[in-house]
Amino acid sequence: MKQDIIIAGVGGQGILSIAFVIDNAALEEGLNFKQAEVHGMAQRGGAVQSHLRLSTDNIYSDLIPKGEADMILGLEPLETLRYFDFLSPEGIVITSSSPYVNIPDYPDADEVLNRILRVKRGNIVESEKLAKEAGSLRAQNIVMLGAASPHLMVNKEDLIKYIKVLFHPRGEKVVEINLKAFRLGLEAASKQE
Repeated sequence: MKQDIIIAGVGGQGILSIAFVIDNAALEEGLNFKQAEVHGMAQRGGAVQSHLRLSTDNIYSDLIPKGEADMILGLEPLETLRYFDFLSPEGIVITSSSPYVNIPDYPDADEVLNRILRVKRGNIVESEKLAKEAGSLRAQNIVMLGAASPHLMVNKEDLIKYIKVLFHPRGEKVVEINLKAFRLGLEAASKQE
């Protein structure tokens, strides 16, 4: 059993935090994993993507071949579209509805979202709204992790465990905000099924 995931967004959105949680959940469950990330500009706002490969068997490459990703988890809609050629025919796309408009010719946001919905299994999550409800706009990445969790090959309980590990150094309030963000993302995903 294997799962190939591309996490796409821009710098500062917490892509590496999502990868940390999934990677550690995979280790907890005795899975093999490889992760490779590519940073665009070395600052907030530059393109960032992470390839996560999870498997019960050996994994020989860090990078996911085009056409073989089981999931694209996007924290920014235009960045999500950028990786569509990696998606397998049966793959799922889960993306935030919130654009990060950092270029002068950013396309019409509704047009971008409509292109995402043309995918057989395309899901759009109102991560900004749900993160605000959880208590912090910075929790959008964990909202998105919650929305993706029903489709991941790792257990929800292990994801929650490593959300706690990741945010524990920042205090109990930050942990609680992120756990709520995860739950809200999970609920949003269950409404789309």
